[in-house]
Amino acid sequence: MRILRPAPDVVELADAFPVPGLGFLPVNAYVLHAEQPMVVDTGLRGSSPEFLRALWEQVDPADLRWIYLTHPDRDHTGSLYEILDAAPAAKLVTTFLGAGILSLERPVPLDRVHLLNPGQSLDLGDRRITVFHPPVYDNPATTGMYEDLAGTCFSADCFGAPMADAGLAQADDVAEIPPDDLTAGQRLWATVDSPWITQVDRAAFHASLEPLRRLDPPTVLSTHLPPAHHTTKGLLDTLAEAPDADPFVGPDQAALQQMLAEMEPRHA
Repeated sequence: MRILRPAPDVVELADAFPVPGLGFLPVNAYVLHAEQPMVVDTGLRGSSPEFLRALWEQVDPADLRWIYLTHPDRDHTGSLYEILDAAPAAKLVTTFLGAGILSLERPVPLDRVHLLNPGQSLDLGDRRITVFHPPVYDNPATTGMYEDLAGTCFSADCFGAPMADAGLAQADDVAEIPPDDLTAGQRLWATVDSPWITQVDRAAFHASLEPLRRLDPPTVLSTHLPPAHHTTKGLLDTLAEAPDADPFVGPDQAALQQMLAEMEPRHA
């Protein structure tokens, strides 16, 4: 796990997860050092001890006021309940659907929940965050948000891309990724994470990109991409082409058996 500072008042906890056949997927969480500090997503379950150590070096549990969950998938909720237990003043920011999905595993006390829908805002003391619905997503509870002081946009899964190695997955800036590799990775991830994208009405989908295009945030922070600075137009242009990509088809049982055979130790 790497600690980055990709935007004003933002600390990134950059992790990566190997996905056979795809590469290394960035898995990022963030601390927004507002007057009322906020954590954005809570990392992988398998990295929870390391994640929590790194997190509490960045913010005191007693000072944390908000936990913003972009959506309740397991690569976003890894340390959620530990943070809620350690930070008694913190409230979970999610949607009605997000809270409902979480309750299937462990209900969150309703007095610790703050429901926020796309189009609504939350005051953090020195700035406001405004929630939006990202144009691509894998979970219907997904929201992204941007803060109005520096203009930083947190885009959830949107714009993600698997990388060739763990180093690139935890890079300081998306500019370190070869452009062709970035384009291919983003198109692939769109079909993996949002398989419906190859079946959408093109005109309607392109229209859904326009709010972010008009916003044009200086920094985009995705859960599954290194920090992207002054590249919003390029990210959206790549996403606009994703409906024309080939649908993703994962390995079948024969491919799995071949992978397992290749992993067996060879004896001289």
